[in-house]
Amino acid sequence: MANAKTHLPAPTPRCVVTDLYLGYHSEPFHTSERMYSARYFWLLWVVVWSVMGIQAQDVPSIRIVPFAEGLELPVDIQHCGDERLFVVERKGRIRIVWPDGTVEPEPFLDIRSRVASNGQEMGLLGLAFHPDYKDNGYFYVNYTAARPRRTVIARYQRSPIDSNKADPNSEQVLFTFMQPYSNHNGGGMVFGPDGYLYIGTGDGGSANDPHDYGQNLQTHLGKILRIDVDVEHAPFYTIPEDNPFFGRDDANEKIWAYGLRNPWRFSFDRLTGDLYIADVGQKKVEEVNFQPARSSGGANYGWRCYEGTKDFNLKGCGDRSNYVFPIFEYYHGKGDCSVTGGYVYRGQRYPSLYGWYFVGDFCSGRIWVLRYDSTTGTWQSHDLGKYNAYAYASFGENSEGELFVTHYQLGRIDRIEATTTNNNTQKKIADEGAVLLYPNPMREKLYVYARTSVPYHWELYDLTGKRWAQGRFSGQRAVLQLGDVAPGIYLLHIRIEGASWTYRLVKI
Repeated sequence: MANAKTHLPAPTPRCVVTDLYLGYHSEPFHTSERMYSARYFWLLWVVVWSVMGIQAQDVPSIRIVPFAEGLELPVDIQHCGDERLFVVERKGRIRIVWPDGTVEPEPFLDIRSRVASNGQEMGLLGLAFHPDYKDNGYFYVNYTAARPRRTVIARYQRSPIDSNKADPNSEQVLFTFMQPYSNHNGGGMVFGPDGYLYIGTGDGGSANDPHDYGQNLQTHLGKILRIDVDVEHAPFYTIPEDNPFFGRDDANEKIWAYGLRNPWRFSFDRLTGDLYIADVGQKKVEEVNFQPARSSGGANYGWRCYEGTKDFNLKGCGDRSNYVFPIFEYYHGKGDCSVTGGYVYRGQRYPSLYGWYFVGDFCSGRIWVLRYDSTTGTWQSHDLGKYNAYAYASFGENSEGELFVTHYQLGRIDRIEATTTNNNTQKKIADEGAVLLYPNPMREKLYVYARTSVPYHWELYDLTGKRWAQGRFSGQRAVLQLGDVAPGIYLLHIRIEGASWTYRLVKI
């Protein structure tokens, strides 16, 4: 089995049977003579790589605006690529919310008869749509079941006759694992830029991780798992060969990362592929962990040896250098008690929010933003203030990258809006050509997101000046098929109406 997927998920795959990339046109690839000297291109690469570093930004300000009501205990918000939001209700239903905030009367899926939600942290907890959902109709859920108490990872399929309904009889259980207690069930699920399904699990519950499951490599608990679901026979998944513990008899091969207490929402930056993991603390510290897109997995985030950066229970633990510590932590107090991870904002509506990672606290309703500052080499965090207490069980983003949050107690979805315009951010977007590339590094396909529908001309050069490919596209979404291009570092040159931009691109 190959180590990497041969297809990569578009951040905005469409759910309906229409053309995925509206207005897209590409000319055939061409090769030609060397256009510029290698010295010129090497200098250009250095300059481009330098100016594309993230600069310090003004702190954004936001408001929380009610968007959709009439939901029951919403704990997750997902999209399948079109205009709809899919809201997970903890008791076992998935509801559709339309762009005007209208909630579809009939649920997309109702599996309350299978879901055990009697514990406060039990229920239907996670949802992820397959990257090829438009064609295969597959989506995946993470829920707790009873007798015996266990987590179920299952696949369902869209109804063949109604795109607003799932087939409740289509369940295929991929695997289950036991839950010794009712709390700390994790529940998050997300497809990564590599096309694999990542699953977050808690440490099994009780308090203080009494069985040290977070550090135990033979259990599913206290982990991020990674599986390949492109399998059409039972058990409908395989283990990627590049998982960090693949082939080891003394470890669970599904494990991608470990040392987690209760990862409550994790997400990939749709532009960079970086992974952010919010992990709920025990007594004092809440934390956000970061895994760069280039990671090969196997990171140990420290629980129960450490709670955040603080010693917790060092019995049997190794040297401190063996652990990966959070990029952000905060302490209980002032009403704060339980972190909820969010997303890096990559929408178009609010330039002042662009590139900031949003994270909140469930108990206090406080929201922070984080961003790496390349000028200082440090992570910057800013407290945006308290909004709605006991509300933010989950953040979510729609297909365009706009952000939402749940209001758990009121059964509502709220929208995050900016209240200020950041001129520095607008200038940065303009300087970068108003084009976003995903993923980078890339393999077969490069997804291009433009902020204008004016036609672009593009050319791909290697660092010797050889042009490998060229073409044109129009529309705000396009895909460049680069499967025939050899692995290496390239410069993607884009021209529009007399202006031009150059991007560093890595082909793997």
